[in-house]
Amino acid sequence: MESVDTYLGLVTSYHRPAARFTDMLARLVEPLVGVQTVLAATPQAYDLDAAAGAQLDVDGEWVGRSRFVATPLPDPWFRFDEEKRGLDRGVWREPFESAEGVTGLDDETYRTLLRAKIAANGWDGTIEGARDALAIVFAPTATRIILQDNHDMTAIFGVAGVIPPPVFLALLAKGYLPLKPHGVRISYVVPSVDGAPLFGFDMQTADIAGFDTGAFAQDVNDYLNS
Repeated sequence: MESVDTYLGLVTSYHRPAARFTDMLARLVEPLVGVQTVLAATPQAYDLDAAAGAQLDVDGEWVGRSRFVATPLPDPWFRFDEEKRGLDRGVWREPFESAEGVTGLDDETYRTLLRAKIAANGWDGTIEGARDALAIVFAPTATRIILQDNHDMTAIFGVAGVIPPPVFLALLAKGYLPLKPHGVRISYVVPSVDGAPLFGFDMQTADIAGFDTGAFAQDVNDYLNS
């Protein structure tokens, strides 16, 4: 990257001893060097992996998803002695945040949502494609994705194993990940016991299991409001 000294080094030997000339030249090129520095840093500043604050908001405009939600995500705030909203699950409440819930996502949550939205923008309509997009959000939380097409214009989006943080479940249930064919009614469910597979007859897998192992499915909205 060029610096002021780079340009001063181009001054011929005849003019180099002229202190006032080189000082004037340094003052002229200094703002231009500053502009070059800013321009060189711009791609990194808006890179989805590194962007923060206003730069991440611009990324969201390109992707098509704002960090602000239309209605507050219900009560995801961190608290002690509650597993659902405890460490690694609850959201730290910032000053001036509404007690009713989250209206603006923090950078890391928003970044994860944008990654999933990018995958959803290119969704091919298949179960496998939807699972890949949802895995961007839920796989890091040791959650397994279950998608079931009932072939009657309804489908089930379920999770097995570790139940994700409430803020991500609320984003899914409120449609902020557009993985829904038009006209299809989606049910979002989680296991009634954290860490367990969903209950199902005549199956015994890590995702769906029978009595003594599987846990009954619970609607996400009921889980969030409990």
